[in-house]
Amino acid sequence: MKQKRRYRRGYPVAILVGLEDDRVVLWKIFSKVIKPAKTLRLDGARNDTKALYNFHELIVNALRPTLNEGVRSIILASPTRTNHAKTFINHIRKHHVWLVQGSNKAIFSETTGPASTLSEVTTLTQTPLFHQLLNETTSEETENLIGILEKHLNASNQDTVVLYSLEETENHILGPRNSGRFKPDYLMLTNKYLSDSREKNRIHRLLQIATNRKVKTRIVDAESNAGRRLTQLGGMVCFTRSKRA
Repeated sequence: MKQKRRYRRGYPVAILVGLEDDRVVLWKIFSKVIKPAKTLRLDGARNDTKALYNFHELIVNALRPTLNEGVRSIILASPTRTNHAKTFINHIRKHHVWLVQGSNKAIFSETTGPASTLSEVTTLTQTPLFHQLLNETTSEETENLIGILEKHLNASNQDTVVLYSLEETENHILGPRNSGRFKPDYLMLTNKYLSDSREKNRIHRLLQIATNRKVKTRIVDAESNAGRRLTQLGGMVCFTRSKRA
């Protein structure tokens, strides 16, 4: 009997937020597919300041897990003749400055069009304009990743150690959590490193366990600036920091 081909979604790329009058639908954009993540409903009317504030806070809280995993490219989609995306961005700038400042900031972009159903998302994401917006958003994020990368590489103290091999990284991430002076903080690799590796299963397992253990992970396009810098270093790096830092 022919073995069923395993379904692959690829690696995380961005988050799509479909803002409607009475609800929001979050989608995870992977390199091969787009998957629904969560639907949240507005408890009240949009002209009710308190209800809208609570609604926006629900969205921020729903974004946190993916942001903590290392994905920080967010595309906001709202129907024509609405200002839902701008209203949400204003809420972020007023109440969550940490999301739009610093080297770990998220990159927000806006597009016009409904994105609450799979058919709407399919129509939206197949347009050349959306592909351009996605590329621009993720490219801006990789510029921030370069800053994080260089900061760790140039650290002159004993509180940061950079690992370059799969075996070393596995020892730090898969080993007992309380062992050693350093704990893993960020695992970064290129899509080419992953696709060319003969150890794909090991890498996928490592990425999954790293995510479960709250280590930020990011797979970046090898053709991006951050990807080219990573390639110079072998294609993968893991940042660790002292437990006392």
